[in-house]
Amino acid sequence: MTTARRPTRAIQLGSQPIGNGAPVSVQTMTKTDTRDVAATVAQIRAVAELGCGIVRLAVPDAAAAAALAEIRRQVCLPLVADIHFDHRLALAAVEAGVDGLRINPGNIGGAEHVRAVVAAARSRKLPIRIGVNAGSLEKDLLARYGSATPEALVASALRHVALLEAEDYREIKISVKASDAPRTIAAYRLLAEQTDYPLHLGVTEAGTFLAGTIRSCAAMGALLAEGIGDTIRVSLTADPREEVRVGVELLRAFGLRAPGAAVTSCPTCGRTQVDVAGVAQEIERQLEAHYRANPGAPRPHVAVMGCAVNGPGEAREADIALAGGREAFVLYERGLRVATIPQAEAVQQVVERVKNWGRT
Repeated sequence: MTTARRPTRAIQLGSQPIGNGAPVSVQTMTKTDTRDVAATVAQIRAVAELGCGIVRLAVPDAAAAAALAEIRRQVCLPLVADIHFDHRLALAAVEAGVDGLRINPGNIGGAEHVRAVVAAARSRKLPIRIGVNAGSLEKDLLARYGSATPEALVASALRHVALLEAEDYREIKISVKASDAPRTIAAYRLLAEQTDYPLHLGVTEAGTFLAGTIRSCAAMGALLAEGIGDTIRVSLTADPREEVRVGVELLRAFGLRAPGAAVTSCPTCGRTQVDVAGVAQEIERQLEAHYRANPGAPRPHVAVMGCAVNGPGEAREADIALAGGREAFVLYERGLRVATIPQAEAVQQVVERVKNWGRT
């Protein structure tokens, strides 16, 4: 059972409200060279179509900062500039029109630089995310705690928070990420006890698609079930579209995102003589696009089954169903067999019936 959401301060990241009961947002990071405007814009538009709410961009140099203004003009999603060490890049990113900064105040060169960044952010009330990772913890904290423990991660985060609070700036979001689930869970639990700022969840350097998905969902699932977390990112060594797909499904699993295409399908076996995986995936892809464009549309349960063992029974339980035969499917609607159709027509038949559901 999911507990009530942790109450937090409210911040506004462009069009995206965060904290204080606002829906949990899915974030990703572009993996293009930010200086390549066309490629970066294309990647942002691609993740926007999948339900992404926030995009972070690496800003390693002045050329990348200069590209932000044009990127901002061409996309609608809130943009966060990822800045390390050079406060001038943060100033340039704010000038370019980004909606937020990811910056650790303690590593940009002293109080004067912190004041300059805060002054720029304050002019538009831009959120600043303090992002602490186990792999880049301060040396004195490593010496004090012996390693990148949860306590060390939280101490680092609160140290950076104090620098912003000293400038009377509280448009803050915090993350404390380790590369494994146990430390990540422990760090966020500890941080949630000590602050009411919104928290961005994630497992840093989680890994390739399968391993990274499992580690991320193990850690973030535990925290979301406890009501902890206001934005999430599934950090994968994979296309950012995969990060968004996993993140959206994770939120759906906890009732924190509207349901998508209600498609179930069998795992297939040696009896299967149709392309269950291909048909089910294409139906799901088209229906996801349909529901993004029509969020209030009816969502009938669709089943795609591979053979005559479980297929007919499952088909009777679903609203619209396919049961595989020899290179063809039997189509069911409301438990009744209505047609036998070639595999090539299966996707179109199901999608059209979903779109027309409730009209007849």
